[in-house]
Amino acid sequence: MNELALTAFAAAHDCHAADREARSQRFERFEASFDEGAYIAALGERGLRWLARSDQAFPVRLRAIHDPPPGLFLRGAAEPELLAQASVAIVGARSCTDYGAHVARQLGRELTAAGVVVISGLARGIDGWAHRGALDAHGETVAVLGCGVDRDYPRAHAGLAAQIFASGGLVVSEYPPGVAPAPWRFPARNRIVAGLALATVVVEARERSGALITADLALEEGREVLAVPGEITCALSDGTNALLRLGAVPVTCADDVLEAIGIEPAAKPEDEPPPGTPRSVLAAIDGGAQTADDIAHATGLAADAVAAALTELELAALVRASAGVYRR
Repeated sequence: MNELALTAFAAAHDCHAADREARSQRFERFEASFDEGAYIAALGERGLRWLARSDQAFPVRLRAIHDPPPGLFLRGAAEPELLAQASVAIVGARSCTDYGAHVARQLGRELTAAGVVVISGLARGIDGWAHRGALDAHGETVAVLGCGVDRDYPRAHAGLAAQIFASGGLVVSEYPPGVAPAPWRFPARNRIVAGLALATVVVEARERSGALITADLALEEGREVLAVPGEITCALSDGTNALLRLGAVPVTCADDVLEAIGIEPAAKPEDEPPPGTPRSVLAAIDGGAQTADDIAHATGLAADAVAAALTELELAALVRASAGVYRR
């Protein structure tokens, strides 16, 4: 079976590239006229590559899943070996909260700093923030598309895709150039996200979220599934809290994820506030204070002293502010 021909055939007929199609007469006629060399040359002219499932460089974890793709199209200069490195998928809601965005970016940053490749789907919300976190740590990240590999989807993330290439990452898809996004392609894409990763972390998800499909696929393959606990009054926590009830590993920090995939977390030095900044402000934030008023109440400091301290802590990248809420 010609794996590239099967992929091109499936795209031409808007169907899933299942191996059973390779036994059909319709495919045999298509394969007989398919020019693999010309197809690969045309890909190269557009800066794209093809990695067949039979290629030795094809990631072993993905080849082992129940329904592996015939191959992957690659966009970016990184070698295919990037797909075989220790990796974690971070997925979740497109319409995420500020808290979810903060957690996804922090996990992406800290896992990348620990040498783990972050995998996600380039979508709005949690996916995008996970990729940005990896880029914060100047590391490689992999985006898996549910459309043709030549498309930036959503279009608003074209700049993010460019940053991924510049940082040595990859955008991959089982779909060749020109294939439009379609609702059925995204659950199919999720099996690749889960299949490439040692573990899948769900940050925020509604009760019937696509992120839960990724988690289910990971469980079916015997991979670790982790979830970030959420507020019980928030619909975006229904999916993650349900996963926790079913036995998913709770995530309170990046070290929880590293331990789940067998990587020893590195000892972290205690954060020191800038000279002249009261340590009590950091302690108040660690203790749950979120707004400037909360911090002033917890520390007993005057409002102007709290404002000055928070400015210094932001400049030192020890706290981050969003909509008037301060977090580590």
